[in-house]
Amino acid sequence: MEPPNASVLEVFENQHPHRDYTIEIVCPEFTSVCPKTGQPDFGTLTIAYTPDVMCVELKSLKLYLQAFRNEGIFYEHVTNRILDELVALLSPRSMRVTAAFTPRGGISTTVTAVHEIAR
Repeated sequence: MEPPNASVLEVFENQHPHRDYTIEIVCPEFTSVCPKTGQPDFGTLTIAYTPDVMCVELKSLKLYLQAFRNEGIFYEHVTNRILDELVALLSPRSMRVTAAFTPRGGISTTVTAVHEIAR
């Protein structure tokens, strides 16, 4: 499998740019790899955003997220990387990426990264 690359992401024009509304995308089977142990990390990734001119196409997003399956990356970095790459692509009015990882060693971790533009 190819490493994650934002170039696979596709967009389409927002049909309602005059209105603020929220798109919430939930990926309940997100996986990556712990860079320290090599063990798989499992979590639920939630992307919520208010689009401006563009929206992300879901099949391309699925392929992008699946590419993290073999990527050795910390929770904090993967959450912020996904946010940064989606913001660069879409220029949304706001976006929140929340990654809720399943427990390992009795500890569960949730990382939330937020992008907001001042109006």
